[in-house]
Amino acid sequence: MGGLIGHRDTQETLAVLERLDLDTEKPTEEELARKFGYEDDYLKGTVSWWQHTKPQIWSLFDEPYSSNAAKIIGVISVFFICVSILSFCLKTHPDMRVPVIRNITVKTANGSTAWVLDKTQTNAHVAFFYIECVCNAWFTFEILIRFISSPNKCEFVTSSVNIIDYIATLSFYVDLVLQRFASHLENADILEFFSIIRIMRLFKLTRHSSGLKILIQTFRASAKELTLLVFFLVLGIVIFASLVYYAERIQANPHNDFNSIPLGLWWALVTMTTVGYGDMAPKTYIGMFVGALCALAGVLTIALPVPVIVSNFAMYYSHTQARAKLPKKRRRVLPVEQPRQPRTAGQGGGIGMPGSGPMARRMNQVKTKDLGPKI
Repeated sequence: MGGLIGHRDTQETLAVLERLDLDTEKPTEEELARKFGYEDDYLKGTVSWWQHTKPQIWSLFDEPYSSNAAKIIGVISVFFICVSILSFCLKTHPDMRVPVIRNITVKTANGSTAWVLDKTQTNAHVAFFYIECVCNAWFTFEILIRFISSPNKCEFVTSSVNIIDYIATLSFYVDLVLQRFASHLENADILEFFSIIRIMRLFKLTRHSSGLKILIQTFRASAKELTLLVFFLVLGIVIFASLVYYAERIQANPHNDFNSIPLGLWWALVTMTTVGYGDMAPKTYIGMFVGALCALAGVLTIALPVPVIVSNFAMYYSHTQARAKLPKKRRRVLPVEQPRQPRTAGQGGGIGMPGSGPMARRMNQVKTKDLGPKI
């Protein structure tokens, strides 16, 4: 039974890896016809020009390891992703921003007129705008090409990585419209907060790295352990925040940092995760004792699910390496055979030894009696 359970676990792991699409070998024409839905035309030999070209375009933009041209397209895509993220980060640096200076006319005490230069705000350098225009032009072109050549439009639209790509690209055009028509509004800079979605483009790198796919699948497989970790972490945060709040009020403490339990929640979170900013610290002996217990509980709580996550990652990674060494035809995952039911006495028509039922024993007894007098 233990071997059967291990066999089933292995097959479930291989089925997950099959869904992750980690193959780097080029599929056959028949597999492409089945994937893109023109299998009947392929068998009849009536494949059109678009049916023949569509899988090639899809492989160029969605399967970076399918050919040398696809690798070049993949490198270009990664380059634009990195440039876009780097531009998004650098344009917030003070040295990369240009001040907006306003000329104000004022009247002096003697009644004459003077001019004063006032720095109202700073904007990103115009070079970053052109960089983002080029990057988003590539992203828009890539989305359109991949959508047109996708084998399944519904799966393409509902894919999580593609949804991030839509929103990130759309945020650039929305930002352009807001800068054109809503720049005069107060607190218009708050609208730039939504452009932070462009950072999520980093998840597009999962198409170019099998290791990232395995890492994301590891977190999916460890969802129960991570949920249990969050539950115990929240439980400990609430308990120790309440304890340290009342512990700091027992003794005279003029420099008490814990004026409320919500402030204690922040301290408990920082302490249990072993970060320890030091902005809040207990001053009394009882509070220090509670802080020590909080730190120890945090270390134990976080350390418990880590071996499970590591073992899941090692399992997926080892199966991926072993699967990559197999020929492609032997990677197919077969269904698990059901265990055979024990055969009841007298049940025929199956695999068994002849003459093993009650009727056979009775016939043997009759034959023995018949042979008795003749001996």
